[in-house]
Amino acid sequence: MPPAPPFRAQSVMPKNPARPGVTRRTLLKVGGTLLLSVLSPLSRAAQILAVRVWPAEDYTRVTLENDSNLKATHFVVKNPDRLVVDIEGLELNPTLKSLVAKIQSNDPYIQQVRVGQNRPNIVRLVFDLKEEVKPQVFTLEPVGTYRHRLVFDLYPVNPPDPLLVLIQKSEERQEAATKPEIKVSPEDKLESQFQFTRENKPEIKRKNPDLPNPRTDTKSGNPPQEKLQLTRMITIALDPGHGGEDPGAIGRGGSYEKDVVLAIAKRLKSKIEEHPNMRVMLTRDADYFVPLHVRVQKARKVQADLFMSIHADAFIESTARGSSVFVLSEKGASSTAARWLASKENSADLIGGVNIKNQDRQLASVLMDLSTTAQINDSMKLGKAVLHEIGDINRLHKGAVEQAGFAVLKAPDIPSILIETAFISNPEEEAKLTDDAYQDQMADAVLKGIKRYFSKNPPLAKNRMT
Repeated sequence: MPPAPPFRAQSVMPKNPARPGVTRRTLLKVGGTLLLSVLSPLSRAAQILAVRVWPAEDYTRVTLENDSNLKATHFVVKNPDRLVVDIEGLELNPTLKSLVAKIQSNDPYIQQVRVGQNRPNIVRLVFDLKEEVKPQVFTLEPVGTYRHRLVFDLYPVNPPDPLLVLIQKSEERQEAATKPEIKVSPEDKLESQFQFTRENKPEIKRKNPDLPNPRTDTKSGNPPQEKLQLTRMITIALDPGHGGEDPGAIGRGGSYEKDVVLAIAKRLKSKIEEHPNMRVMLTRDADYFVPLHVRVQKARKVQADLFMSIHADAFIESTARGSSVFVLSEKGASSTAARWLASKENSADLIGGVNIKNQDRQLASVLMDLSTTAQINDSMKLGKAVLHEIGDINRLHKGAVEQAGFAVLKAPDIPSILIETAFISNPEEEAKLTDDAYQDQMADAVLKGIKRYFSKNPPLAKNRMT
């Protein structure tokens, strides 16, 4: 037999179809390559970039931030209560495993969480619960600095009545403050009259001398006594802006607006509660997110007499400075800056993360449309009173109350204002906002504005008597 011809490597490049002689081996190789490309996975598993937990009395939120949109299914198991979540297209990684350590012992609703690879490309989370919850599981598209987010909101099945809680806390506070030797009958409480007077402090040099100063608008030059007669409990809703997933504005020194305004709101709450006939509801008392319309709902549920949303402004230029007060507008913003600010504040729901599918659209629509001229007029009176007092401790960005379409100010029956305490984007004012003394001064100024407003606009008889 003649020797076999030497082996020659075949070209893997397909021959021109127009030319004859395409070899069978080449066809097999090309077909095999196509088959392998079909069978190979076209995409890698999603990557978890960060995990965050936001526990609060209202609800606990767990957020998984990832590099692509995730699909999840969930179900609830009884006895004991558990929430089981299966996430598709995911492989277990150290970031996701770190969720276990982020569950704190004081979380109101989650006892612990277990994480495991249930089957290929599916990770299972099991939340062991402290009580029965109504879970909401939803995704959020990328916005701001956030990538895709998968969110679990765990709401209690039987949430407490906010008005009842407020009344109980108010009664406990008054009982603790009552001295044993002083006995006050319920009849005396009903007939009690409280006189608020300005504290005897050295005159502060006014930052805005062009504004009227009622302190010396008398022939004698002595500051007038502001009398306020209260025969029922006054309820004030304080709304620290942003929170949780929504940090608000961030100062150049790294300060978060959500932290600064919560600190000021807590100081103001303590000062208001020193008056026996005044009580305060905070829309949030910790670092968690509250949707804009829920903030309004909370104020209405406790029958608030006033709603005050507290913020720390920011602008693209660090030279912007000064404090401001805003009220709602029916006819458009009073300035381009006011319109820009309202648009920025109204985007909080996008950043904080609202489950659009579960929103009560009808109720949200009512809250957005029923604001009345009377409410805006009362809000303007409150805004002027507060702005006047703030002008004593800080430069004003504008010398008058401004107006724009802030969603959080749209309670139809509650005078509502939004206070920009200072520009956190200004390094000098950022230092003020993080200073205990300035926070205390700001709380004092707002309280004086509240007293000034009520001295001229007595509250209507609608709330529970004390």
